[in-house]
Amino acid sequence: MSGGWAAHVVLGQIRLSWPFPETERLTDMPNEPSGASALGTGSTGEAVSRRAFVAAAAGGAAVTMVHSSLAAAEETQEIRLGVIGCGGRGSGAINDSLSINEGVRLVATADLYAPKCASLWKAMREAHPNKVAASDTIAAGLDSYRRILDDPNVDLVLITTSPGFRPGYLQEAVEAGKHVFTEKPACVDPAGYRICLEAHDAAVARETAIVAGTQYRRQTNYVAAVEQIRQGVIGDVIGASSRYCTGGIWYRPRTEGMSDAEFQANNWYHFIWLSGDHIVEQAVHNIDTMNWVMDANPVSAFGSGGRFTRPEDSELWDSFSINYEYPGERIVTFMSRQIPGAAVDVGNVIYGTKGECHIGATNAGSRIFDRAGATVWEMEGSIADAYKQEHKDLVDSIRAGKPIVELRQMADSSLVAVMGRMAAYTGQKVTWKFATEESKLDLFPKDLTWESSLPKPQFAVPGKTKLV
Repeated sequence: MSGGWAAHVVLGQIRLSWPFPETERLTDMPNEPSGASALGTGSTGEAVSRRAFVAAAAGGAAVTMVHSSLAAAEETQEIRLGVIGCGGRGSGAINDSLSINEGVRLVATADLYAPKCASLWKAMREAHPNKVAASDTIAAGLDSYRRILDDPNVDLVLITTSPGFRPGYLQEAVEAGKHVFTEKPACVDPAGYRICLEAHDAAVARETAIVAGTQYRRQTNYVAAVEQIRQGVIGDVIGASSRYCTGGIWYRPRTEGMSDAEFQANNWYHFIWLSGDHIVEQAVHNIDTMNWVMDANPVSAFGSGGRFTRPEDSELWDSFSINYEYPGERIVTFMSRQIPGAAVDVGNVIYGTKGECHIGATNAGSRIFDRAGATVWEMEGSIADAYKQEHKDLVDSIRAGKPIVELRQMADSSLVAVMGRMAAYTGQKVTWKFATEESKLDLFPKDLTWESSLPKPQFAVPGKTKLV
């Protein structure tokens, strides 16, 4: 994000200050961290819980920076879209939806910072002039997500904020009767996982859609490869290996006058309550693929990792190495890494009694080899098409009256990633039963305000960090 004006609210008045966090790219490569917004913290005096934001009694509630009245949609099947979180992933998601769908329209945006919303409106109006409302409707500030959920002009909400806020937003979106697209991961801890399961079941009951940003489930070569495995082309699946090894990621230094809450929200990738660490925020794509292939959640996780290159005030590790045991004593060896200058390797290999299936990341395609090493099947694929297809499937399901609800599968994969992090951080074996039924881990800060002082950042040390 390049510099610009930041909007803050003081007793209902808008005060402009410089700078606000730099604008992320319109789209994000899958082997790089998404540019999700840090929406969820904001104006002075307002407290935050995982479940909802609570406005301060003494004024200072966030206001709509630019708010146009929108005429109600005509009695057609036009689906009106609102975006919560206008960073790179939000811009990419709305662009994908507008690109592939007809009869949809962007009508509202929300973010901590109004200029991020304005940038999104400008980009979408240039790219899709006939699919964007005539006037910018921008909600800015701490409670801006509620402006989208309470807006009767919005049918479908795209939730592309930083991950720590997603469980509560998802639950409230379902309660508001909205259809939802949500980015991955669904949660960063077991407490958030349980909220997601409640939201999934509520959406099924209310017949509202929730589609997840696990785009590989809609990439043609991934879908076809899993079908080949299901048909027994590689024989019985006996194990797999998966890697998500990339270079470094962005870091935003603290600027003078930033509170702890503002610094962490602005630098969200480096704090576990917001991102879950890179095994959860980024590598969940490959973990989701393994869950899909194995058609199950793992029984347990055991692993290690460490940090070598992170900034002093970052909580992130550089690397994880996890053994997941799936039912049938099938082992998936998983590795993820973010180290500048190190080799990049992102992909999956599934081992069977008759051969191997290699499923590559992005556009690398899928291939099956027999035991002699001969290629017996292959297919190319386009990740750009997959990014769009998830939005088409979502909109088509709404129009057909058969809304897709897939939050549970994404929440499961997210918790598998969390299990791996918990195992590595503590040096202990973590079971699925413990993570789902016994763990009390809840990372979301209590009584969070924009001025909150938060504990000094500290990274996990196996053998010292406790399993909660």
